Amino acid sequence: MAETLREVIDTTTAAMLRARGSYKWTAPGPGGFGAAVAEMDFGAAPPILNALAGLSAEANFGYLPPPLADELAAACAEFQQRRYGWEVDPALVHNVPDVLKALEIAITRFSRPGSPVILPTPAYMPFLTVPGFLGREIIQVPMADDAGWFTLDLDAISAAFRAGGHLLIFCNPCNPLGRVFTAEEITQLTGVVDRHGGRIFADEIHGPIIYPGQRHLPYASTSAAAAAHTLTATSASKAWNLPGLKCAQVILSNEPDRQRWEEMGFFAAHGASNPGVVANTAAYRHGEAWLDEVLAYLDEGRRLLAGLLGRHLPQVRYRPPDGTYLAWLDCTAMDLPGSPGELVTDRAHVTVVDGPAFGAGGPGSFRLNFATPHPVLAEIVERIAAALRPA
Repeated sequence: MAETLREVIDTTTAAMLRARGSYKWTAPGPGGFGAAVAEMDFGAAPPILNALAGLSAEANFGYLPPPLADELAAACAEFQQRRYGWEVDPALVHNVPDVLKALEIAITRFSRPGSPVILPTPAYMPFLTVPGFLGREIIQVPMADDAGWFTLDLDAISAAFRAGGHLLIFCNPCNPLGRVFTAEEITQLTGVVDRHGGRIFADEIHGPIIYPGQRHLPYASTSAAAAAHTLTATSASKAWNLPGLKCAQVILSNEPDRQRWEEMGFFAAHGASNPGVVANTAAYRHGEAWLDEVLAYLDEGRRLLAGLLGRHLPQVRYRPPDGTYLAWLDCTAMDLPGSPGELVTDRAHVTVVDGPAFGAGGPGSFRLNFATPHPVLAEIVERIAAALRPA
């Protein structure tokens, strides 16, 4: 009898994960544990492996042909409608290498020249560095933190627009906090952006990773006003673990942006790979059954993590995320001799991302990736507890 996906995952050991040779698991060094890089440890969906095998059999490794690009645009649009109820015109779906390339395009081509970028924090680390590489300042807007429930500070966002900001990065579901923003929160943010003539770069790469009781709402789908000022970036890369294949999508949602995209020229967004395009297409069209199994496992994992922390590190504040497979662990109640993420990495040999890397609101916390077999997760928490407990 063939093993179930759950059985395969649960029998995967840390040694087996190291042997795969991924950056996530080799970076910690011999005997270390990888919990920093945003990848899952669950293999790949069979439809994706089959699609890549077909591409290899045809040796289709040249430049991206239009038929493959068009097929992915259609598959992405179908997925958005089926999963979220968002009607997307495939002609407005454009392939790019990754979400960071999409952000670069949003900043350089769709925001006011020279204007600062507005960033709610804590935020995905590259969002704090990419604008600077492009000659833009960043206005960090710390989120309001109510016992681990993070919300947008709309008054501070409004002030950031008045200070000259034009493009706001809206990460939903939020990396690193795991928040899935509600319809009311999105409506309120839309009103602020609209009043100031601002723009939104909506990073929705974690959109398919949502837990029971939550719903992902594509920002641009919520109103005509939101659609008019948004560029949406998405990909199958997080939900199906494909980041190394280099493929993401930009979804346009208004006519002026469509015209501007056409004016950019071919090489402005060039770089999505044939394997990435084929894998994303297979994920969107044939990968949902695999994804749903993984989501059930992740749902158990986020709750298992709560129990493990309650047993081993009760002073650490943790709110199970609404989405993503990323846990935000607040250690500010502990009397530690240093930054918790650094202590975990150095003492426990578990690589995590330390809170200061996420900007304002990050110090005193760290991000932990729990998309790993449950027995491995238990050992990770035990190691972290041993590293952070007083000697």
